[in-house]
Amino acid sequence: MAGMLDGKSALITGGGGGIGRATALIFAREGARLAIADASEDAARETVAQVNAAGGQAMSLSGDVTESAAVQAMIKAVVSAYGRLDCAFNNAGIAGYQVDAGGKRTHEWADESFDRMIAVNLRGVWLCMKHELPQMMAQGGGKIVNTGSIAGLIGLPTSSAYVAAKHGVLGLTKTAALEYATDNIRVNAVCPGYIETKMTEDTMRRRGAELMEKVPFRRMGKPEEIGEMVMWLCSDRSSYVSGACYNVDGGYMAI
Repeated sequence: MAGMLDGKSALITGGGGGIGRATALIFAREGARLAIADASEDAARETVAQVNAAGGQAMSLSGDVTESAAVQAMIKAVVSAYGRLDCAFNNAGIAGYQVDAGGKRTHEWADESFDRMIAVNLRGVWLCMKHELPQMMAQGGGKIVNTGSIAGLIGLPTSSAYVAAKHGVLGLTKTAALEYATDNIRVNAVCPGYIETKMTEDTMRRRGAELMEKVPFRRMGKPEEIGEMVMWLCSDRSSYVSGACYNVDGGYMAI
């Protein structure tokens, strides 16, 4: 039985761990040929090794999603290897602790911390779409999924630049969905809640018990639970879905 992404080529940024790695393994299970990009080349290669060990096909890429030329080179590498780019999961992102802003309120963020967060989490998504969309237009269509967050739907204390970036990602997603619908390109976003990844460790250490009281499932999500949604959005099973932002959050946003 053919997989849901059988024969499709896919780029995953931030694929060196967490949600990106889990999604890569799910994509491979469903028959996709993968290009894994990550700021850490070693992490990207480890994901590729896991995909290949599981019987999939993958290649690793390096590049900074905040640099237009680097992103353009990533897209060219995918097309050179696989002939086209059917699916793109724009997932690369950073958390507050990575810019020395963990637990800080809005006025306490350093200028450099705010700028770096916006550069990676918002500009990076825009640059990926900027270079993915022309390729997909030229080949007759494609699917893009951006990593949003529940932070793109509400405010979260001590996360001001992260929240701003994720609100921006959802705005970009909806706008691109409208602009490229007639080009047979679907653009959606997945909005994770609190997921078991390295990026959430600092927050959970500081406020984990408090936060889990607000999650109806009373547990954190697993990266694979996000990956399954991304895979569906990149498959033909979601053929009438575009401009949507899907919460995968254990019911958090229902409160």
